[in-house]
Amino acid sequence: MENSTKIFGIRTVIEAVQSGKNIDKIYIQKGLSGHLFKELEQLLSRNQYNVSYVPPEKLNKLAKGNHQGVVATISPVSFMSIEDLVEKAFSNTPTPLFLLLDQITDARNFGAMIRTAECCGVNGIIIPEKGAAPVNADTVKTSAGAVFNIPLCKVNHIKDALYFLQSSDVQVVAATEKTDDTIYDIDFKKASAVIMGNEAKGVSNSILKAANKRAKLPMFGTIESLNVSVACGAFLYEAVRQRLKG
Repeated sequence: MENSTKIFGIRTVIEAVQSGKNIDKIYIQKGLSGHLFKELEQLLSRNQYNVSYVPPEKLNKLAKGNHQGVVATISPVSFMSIEDLVEKAFSNTPTPLFLLLDQITDARNFGAMIRTAECCGVNGIIIPEKGAAPVNADTVKTSAGAVFNIPLCKVNHIKDALYFLQSSDVQVVAATEKTDDTIYDIDFKKASAVIMGNEAKGVSNSILKAANKRAKLPMFGTIESLNVSVACGAFLYEAVRQRLKG
């Protein structure tokens, strides 16, 4: 699985970009130059791609062979547009449930959240083009294959998705400790979207300000926070509990 989702070589990556492949991330060697590299740079400048400039040692670990300073990972799944995702969700239920991931960077956390979301009947997961964990072998394995059973969507900015959801009468609930409200104060029976934030920083301030609601999990121990995938499960299952009860 892991080898089959990687491509390398400048020309190969150029052709993948031009053919519209679902490229998850592109790793480029620092200081790379030359005619082909400039052609790749021009292509990337016209599109939104998750690009990292790395030392050659990183590339050597990613790919065995003449990678020419460029390695890309191809996502094993396809992504929907936000418009198609929301339209499909509302065609299935008047009260869809979405999950937005704001800069989740750990592939295993990502996979665990996908697995929980699929089990909870979430109608779609929305992630940003840049700064998100890739859909790689670790993601697929940790999700127990759920990544193939739930719609995924990539957007340029999470805030764009937030505004689109709100315009579609979906309440957006941000998971944060910066509130007095707990998840038990939120009405999840209506169309809702839960936003989970970065493992270290949480949900970004601009997203918190734009969300309709903020909610936290009550904490009684000495540890101040839960792993983000565990917290995500608590939020989603509170939504499930309310909907079963209601």
